Amino acid sequence: MSVDLRLGVNIDHVATIRNARGGAHPDPLRAARIAAAAGADGITAHLREDRRHISDRDIARLRAEIDLPLNFEMAATDEMLAIAINAKPHAACIVPEKREERTTEGGLDAAGGHNHLKRFVSELGNAGVRVSLFIEASKTQLDAAASLGAPVVEIHTGAYCDATGDQRANELARIAEAVKYGADLGLEVHAGHGLAFDTVTPIAQLPEIRELNIGHFLIGEAIFIGLEASIREMRRLMNLARGMTGASQ
Repeated sequence: MSVDLRLGVNIDHVATIRNARGGAHPDPLRAARIAAAAGADGITAHLREDRRHISDRDIARLRAEIDLPLNFEMAATDEMLAIAINAKPHAACIVPEKREERTTEGGLDAAGGHNHLKRFVSELGNAGVRVSLFIEASKTQLDAAASLGAPVVEIHTGAYCDATGDQRANELARIAEAVKYGADLGLEVHAGHGLAFDTVTPIAQLPEIRELNIGHFLIGEAIFIGLEASIREMRRLMNLARGMTGASQ
C-alpha cells in the first residue's frame, strides 16, 4: 500500500474564534506554525465572500511567513479569482459557496457548471496555481473534472462521516469506487470534510487517495487536548492506516 498520504490542516475555525470577539487572538498564523511542527504537509484556508473567518490579511501572511504549501479554498467568482492569481498559492480548491450556509454543504456541480468553471480552471492553471475541484463521489462529476482539465479533485466525505451502520458502509463503498475511477482517469485524488479520529482510517486506507484535508474536528479537539496533540494523533492514525512504520510515534 502506498504510504504517500499528505495531511492538509484547515485553519479556518481558528479565525472563526478570533472573529467572534475581534482583535488578533487566536492567530491563524500561529495555528499554521503549530500544524507544521505537528506533521502537517500543507495548510488549507477558505477565504469566503463574507470574510466570516479567514481574512485577506491572513492569506497574505500565510503566503509570506509559512513554508508549507497553501491550499486556497475559493468560490468560482471574479473576486476570488483575482485574489488567487495575485497571491499565487500552491493550490486553489474551487468549492461551492452559499451566503447562508454554516459550512460547505456538498460538492461542486462540475458537470452542470462546466461552462462557468472552465475559465476559472484555465486562468488559475495559467497563473501557475494547481487547481482542485471539491466534488461528490460521482463518476459524472469526475468525468467533468477531467474534461475541465483540473489536475486534482477532492472528494466530499461529509455524507460518509455523518452516516452510521450500513449506510456508512455504503457511503464508504461509493467513495472507494469513485477514487479508483478518478485515479484511472489520471486525476490526483484528495478527500475531506467531516473527518475525525473515528472516521479517518477507512478513508486513509484507500490507496488512490493522496491527501486528506481536515480542519473543524482538529480545531474542536484542540480545546480538549491541544492543537499539536490533535494533529499528531490524526497523523498517527493516517500513518497506521497506510501501514507506515513508526505509526505509534
